[in-house]
Amino acid sequence: MMDTVSNRPALADLVLFLGRLLLAFIFLHEGTSLAANMTATIATFAKLSLSAPVAIATIALQIGAGLCLAIGLLSRLGAVTLAFFCVATALLFHTNFTSQNELLHFEKDLAIAGGMLVLAASGAGRISIAQLIKSRAKTIPSWLAAVL
Repeated sequence: MMDTVSNRPALADLVLFLGRLLLAFIFLHEGTSLAANMTATIATFAKLSLSAPVAIATIALQIGAGLCLAIGLLSRLGAVTLAFFCVATALLFHTNFTSQNELLHFEKDLAIAGGMLVLAASGAGRISIAQLIKSRAKTIPSWLAAVL
């Protein structure tokens, strides 16, 4: 039987919260670093034959989905989006397996994608904005509860 938010031990929710923060950190850090150095970011993306709008979308994705994970609102959606992003990054940019560094980045991206899929399956847990909204709402449609 699968645990639900209502019957999961409090310690598990604390661990889930810390895991969400650790997963979110890499994307929030990278997204804000890219945004803070926009000229260099756009130049780096151009070297990879990627346009400025792709750079901006990448920044928005990393910061937006990272915040979703960190605060626990729309965290399943953020986690799935970041899982796809990590798999795409691994397959598009880290395939030179003769380089130990590239292989490490490939494996890291796949591992993070796996963590994101686990988070998408488990949900944000009790220590989240979504749970706060659910607990304070008198009635909430089931589809909205699932998305939160």
